[in-house]
Amino acid sequence: MIKVDVKGCESFVDEAKYQEYVGKALEAFDVLKNETGAGNDFLGWKKLPRYISDRELHDYEAIRDKWSRKGVDLVIAIGIGGSYLGAKCVMEALSHSFAKQLKRKDGIEVVFAGNNLSEEYYAELMDLAAERNVACIVISKSGTTTEPAVAFRIVKQHIEARYGKAEAADRIVAITDAAKGALKTLATQENYETFVVPDNVGGRFSVLTPVGLLPICVAGYDVRALVEGAQDACTGLGIKSEKNPAVIYAAMRNYLNTELGKSTEILVNYNPKLTYVAEWWKQLYGESEGKDGKGIFPASVNNTADLHSMGQFIQEGSRLMFETVLHVENAQRSVVIESDNQNLDQLNFLAGKHVEYCNHMAELGTQLAHIDGGVPQMAVNMEKVDAFNLGSLLYFFEFACGISAYVLGVNPFNQPGVEAYKKNMFALLEKPGYEKETAAIRKRIQ
Repeated sequence: MIKVDVKGCESFVDEAKYQEYVGKALEAFDVLKNETGAGNDFLGWKKLPRYISDRELHDYEAIRDKWSRKGVDLVIAIGIGGSYLGAKCVMEALSHSFAKQLKRKDGIEVVFAGNNLSEEYYAELMDLAAERNVACIVISKSGTTTEPAVAFRIVKQHIEARYGKAEAADRIVAITDAAKGALKTLATQENYETFVVPDNVGGRFSVLTPVGLLPICVAGYDVRALVEGAQDACTGLGIKSEKNPAVIYAAMRNYLNTELGKSTEILVNYNPKLTYVAEWWKQLYGESEGKDGKGIFPASVNNTADLHSMGQFIQEGSRLMFETVLHVENAQRSVVIESDNQNLDQLNFLAGKHVEYCNHMAELGTQLAHIDGGVPQMAVNMEKVDAFNLGSLLYFFEFACGISAYVLGVNPFNQPGVEAYKKNMFALLEKPGYEKETAAIRKRIQ
């Protein structure tokens, strides 16, 4: 079970006032659990871990096995935002840091597209595809979102030209709407195997749907353990209590923001495997809370590396932030620092100690220094970086996000501001139907 430690905030907090925020978080817990708040038609993720069936997981494994028999060694997963970040963060966390250099394979290599519009990226992706045996997972509810639609057109044409349309149908899987949309129509026409993005689950909450689970499974990672960890968190976090970790986290971050003006939260990790967990978390909280002129700005650092870059600002810069540290209790590998006869680096005092012990002392020393520098500290504790604990962590952040946003007073499950850039982009690209907007924006930029 994920635990939250707020002792690093105690010197900044008025306890009586903080308890008011605990009360608000408990009220928000009821709103979330009873599904009575804004956006309550997008709460499918909340009970999702309980309803992921063995049959569903078997279907993902069947695709992995079918493509393996075909000799597929590269799957291009196409999606943007939550349609790739969840899978990406799990894969990065569970993979060997030097798998490519060691030529180790847990499963089929999965790369991502549809999350940018860089011409160089797509040219280089096609360089890779030309050398490999390729299949594709395309993820889009509508099939018309620009970035993934552009990527899919390029990748689809490559697969069809290389393998023929009949074989392409066996190498493309669509994850899309159950009944409507351009991608659903195409999948039906071309006979692609299809999985459904549930209508009541938004993209940034979709990692435990086919959106995340299929790419993770194809890449060779243990989706069953991931789901088990999420199920464990779903059960534990469903209990209303002042000791509920999601309640504690939501209450403290809103206290620090509203009462102390701490408008930026920095998610800190001391294990590089968790870098993309932070990227996923930034979308989850940024898109869920950043609206109506409100929200806590989500940022991240990777320590100890960033202590030699961002560390100065965090220690002595403007006091607008608090930190939430992802604390991993146990390493799964062992490296001990040995004694050296010359001791020129003066490290013999560490002889016999594990590297992870030094890492934990760096983490603790940094937290104390930052507290002294005026930066409140929370810690989110996980036992180790494995599939079970990652499933628990992802569900914890999702559940806490719902509570926190309701305390803040915003709808956690919409994203109206995301459409603004799209309208401008469509006008500049002269998309049919945007003629008036094109004329207006051309005048604006002349």
